[in-house]
Amino acid sequence: MGDWWHRNIAEPGKLPLLLALVSFLATFLITRTVTRLIRAGRGPFRDISPGGLHIHHVVPGIVLTVVGGFGAVGSGRHGVTAGVCAVVFGVGAGLVLDEFALILHLDDVYWTEQGRRSVEVVVLAGALGLLVIGGFSPLGVNDMTAQEQHDRATLISTLLANFSFVLVALLKGKPRLAVIGVLVPFVALFGAVRLARPSSYWARRFYKRRHRARARASLRAYRHARRWNRIARGFQDLVGGAPNRTGPRR
Repeated sequence: MGDWWHRNIAEPGKLPLLLALVSFLATFLITRTVTRLIRAGRGPFRDISPGGLHIHHVVPGIVLTVVGGFGAVGSGRHGVTAGVCAVVFGVGAGLVLDEFALILHLDDVYWTEQGRRSVEVVVLAGALGLLVIGGFSPLGVNDMTAQEQHDRATLISTLLANFSFVLVALLKGKPRLAVIGVLVPFVALFGAVRLARPSSYWARRFYKRRHRARARASLRAYRHARRWNRIARGFQDLVGGAPNRTGPRR
């Protein structure tokens, strides 16, 4: 175990990244627990509202992210300072992304349906962090041999091909597959060759006169939503809490 840790984490300088990821996920889970206790009126926790102005935790999150980010850039990938800055950055990122939906909508949508976006983004960010720790590089560079990486033509063509898969998947209305596909090109390829989502730019542009393709895309989207939406919503409610159906926001 010690040899694996040294070879895969310590020696490549991935310890700060691991610390940032762990602190990021821990901060998100702790923050969600605290906000759910505040919402239920239980425990000693209360909203911070000096002078009647509610201070969202995204504010200290931005400060910690900036401090930790600049500190991490200046401290390298090894040493105690790098680890401390990574933890500070992870805590800040957890606080910021917990209120991602608030930033996106410029409104306090924390306990609304729109607020589910925050949980989705945190899960996606956590998955990307795990992939990077696992050794995945952007646009399939890790799949190339050292000789292929030194061949500029091969390197550039590989990057362009994988980037095109990511772009097509994004245009087809599959942002999650596109983002993960940046690190795992096969995922982007899968999203690129499948039918586009009915509301996507690709469907509006290329399915305009293809009635059969548009009908198949709508049917597939309906089946996908029917199969997975309940599972996704249940997971989001478990992690982030169920949104308000009626009544005031947090």
